[in-house]
Amino acid sequence: MDFPERFSALPEYAFPRLRALLDGHPPGGPTLAMSIGEPQHPFPKIATDALAEALPLFNKYPPNDGAPELCAAIADWVQGRYSVTLDPARQVLALNGTREGLFAACLALCPDTKAGGQPLVAMPNPFYQVYAVGAQAAGARPLFVNATAETGFLPNLTTLPPETLDRIAIAYICSPSNPQGAVADAEYWRALIGLAEKHDFYVFADECYAEIYRDTPPCGALEIATAMGADPERVVIFHSLSKRSNLPGLRSGFAAGGPRAMTEMKKLRAYAGAPLPGPLHSVATAVWRDEAHVVENRALYAAKFDTADQILRPVPGYTSPAAGFFLWLPVEDGEAAALKLWTETGVRVLPGAYLSRDTETGNPGAGFIRVALVADAPDVARGLTLIRDSLYS
Repeated sequence: MDFPERFSALPEYAFPRLRALLDGHPPGGPTLAMSIGEPQHPFPKIATDALAEALPLFNKYPPNDGAPELCAAIADWVQGRYSVTLDPARQVLALNGTREGLFAACLALCPDTKAGGQPLVAMPNPFYQVYAVGAQAAGARPLFVNATAETGFLPNLTTLPPETLDRIAIAYICSPSNPQGAVADAEYWRALIGLAEKHDFYVFADECYAEIYRDTPPCGALEIATAMGADPERVVIFHSLSKRSNLPGLRSGFAAGGPRAMTEMKKLRAYAGAPLPGPLHSVATAVWRDEAHVVENRALYAAKFDTADQILRPVPGYTSPAAGFFLWLPVEDGEAAALKLWTETGVRVLPGAYLSRDTETGNPGAGFIRVALVADAPDVARGLTLIRDSLYS
């Protein structure tokens, strides 16, 4: 039996690749996972309280687009965070994990053709891998735009030729970025949204790390688009409780944008989506309405970034990220560095090339490792010290 060619060239996903690289070798010390961005801080007690009260809802089919009270809580949060008013019934879609929405939005909103040919879907390189698969599933061609130190670790679409911009149907942007922790400022968003208005493409703003920052809250794409008076359909934002609230297993996020875009996404989801279970609607509603636990969570990450700065400041090329919870550390070869670190210390990190693709100017992730600061503070300090001593001494 033949398989679809559109997925035949996909590389192995990052974490199976990491297992293949490392698991045949014994660790060189007590194992410490710093490879995956799975938050380990305690999740808020209000989540367990809300779940206990809502357990009878497991006896009912959940609403496909999100319970009205959840969509209202999300709209209220967006208003409080970004000063943007949304109609919760028409402009918010609750998601079963943001990855689902980032994938399905491309299927629902990418046109069959653009400027007379196959549409392009632009994305940063390195990037969250679902962007490329969403593009390919929609019949578009991924356009990898390198995000390097020279571009502030964000993709610079303004350098693309007009004929390329005309063919772009969607541009994925992650801010704060995974893996580098770079933040798109208002000037960046204005330039990008201006390009999108001129060349008629969507901006998909993956803002899942927006609540983990060190000093200044990152501005949002929808916030800037609204202030610009851009087409209300121009931007779709994606947020998650996984990072904000330490609830990766809840699988709760949302998409928000123009009414027509949300209508198309809801239409597809009615056939192919998996709605969040009813009791988890109640949990998410309670958590979106609470900010105290978010402030506490942010302080824990800020302390770990201060520790990283102290330990890794002597490392050549070390960049202290503004937000998110990853370090993007320069090395000569990412795979070799990850293997050396594992066999010498037991610390597990991710080679940067597993998050990026080859381009005409090379692979921008090949000379990096990604380090997740999700463990508790003592383990983070121990792991970073081992990384420094093993790879940079």
